[in-house]
Amino acid sequence: NSEKVQELYQSQGVNGQYESIENRKNCCGVRKIEPLKRALKGLDVWITGLRAIQSVTRIHMPLVEWYETFGVIKVNPLINWNEIDVWDYIKENKVPYNKLHDKGFPSIGCAPCTRAVKDGEDIRAGRWWWENPEHKECGLHKK
Repeated sequence: NSEKVQELYQSQGVNGQYESIENRKNCCGVRKIEPLKRALKGLDVWITGLRAIQSVTRIHMPLVEWYETFGVIKVNPLINWNEIDVWDYIKENKVPYNKLHDKGFPSIGCAPCTRAVKDGEDIRAGRWWWENPEHKECGLHKK
């Protein structure tokens, strides 16, 4: 909700997310976690697009789990897929996708914390690029 975003700006500034992991996680909480909690309220299952190869924080994620944070069964059907598997499926089945993927954004998040990646960089290098890989989660997928 916009009031929470305004409170966040007042407490840590418009670009406070770059100053510390705590500030960045506060921002993710307001912009991502709380809205998802509201969206999942009353639902039994959450189906994600997570893949184990995306991040060191996702290597051991299971196909199905009870996700206490949101009180739902979390299903990760693509967990063992690689980048080629995903794009083959998209092309073969004419699945619509975000055109930012064609502009160097293999992983898309909130605007202030996402940039295009350079040739040869990891697919999530554009997410929270100022942080170490082990911290690159917003809190949606980490217990």
